[in-house]
Amino acid sequence: MQRLGDVIVLDLPVTLMDRPTVIHPVALAGPDHTLTLVDTGLPGQLEAITAELAQAGYALGQVRRVIVTHHDLDHIGSLEDVVRATNAEVYALDAEVPFITGERRAQKLPSAEQAQAMLQDPNLNPTMRAMLTRDPVRVSVQRRLQDGDLLPGGVRVIATPGHTLGHLSLLVPGGNILISGDALTSQDGALGGPMPRATPDLQTAHASVRRLAQEDVQTIVTYHGGVVSDNASGQLRALAARLD
Repeated sequence: MQRLGDVIVLDLPVTLMDRPTVIHPVALAGPDHTLTLVDTGLPGQLEAITAELAQAGYALGQVRRVIVTHHDLDHIGSLEDVVRATNAEVYALDAEVPFITGERRAQKLPSAEQAQAMLQDPNLNPTMRAMLTRDPVRVSVQRRLQDGDLLPGGVRVIATPGHTLGHLSLLVPGGNILISGDALTSQDGALGGPMPRATPDLQTAHASVRRLAQEDVQTIVTYHGGVVSDNASGQLRALAARLD
């Protein structure tokens, strides 16, 4: 866990694509001692989230809302558990809502017919088999967000599509902290673009990076990679220029 003022960056160890790594949901502390959680990790991570919040001096029950950057399973896997435990409201960009409520199949999953064919393969990767056979997340969304919406604390919604249809990022005014979800990645403090193999519309995703580069940013929190604080704005502008 890392504290950046009212931005609490969680460290959740996970295994993705059969490799150990760490993902970084965020909790935003409000003046009324409540929390806004940004993304919820993989399925089964409620206890890990609770432990990370406790390190920052908060309880899970103080979560009042969950903002979903997008519907990939490593971002909404524990959403149902969090909502059940806290009765928190769920916010998401309008285009993303049908994937969270279960009205539409996850954007990056193969079609139902393709999935059935893949499941006949005895050598199918166990992680992929689990993804194809698990029940989809179905959670009600109380607020459909739009680009430019202002949330409690003056947090601004920035639509950053490409990685998914309705991906969003958030700009926290205290310290100008950008929470980028998967619109950006990083490694050891070095900023990178969206992961190509996990981004269906890379051209639009790159346009979203250029959009973010227009913002006044001091620190960036990427879901995969964590905090970028060394010349974050300069790194972002240089990245956007390379993606032109």
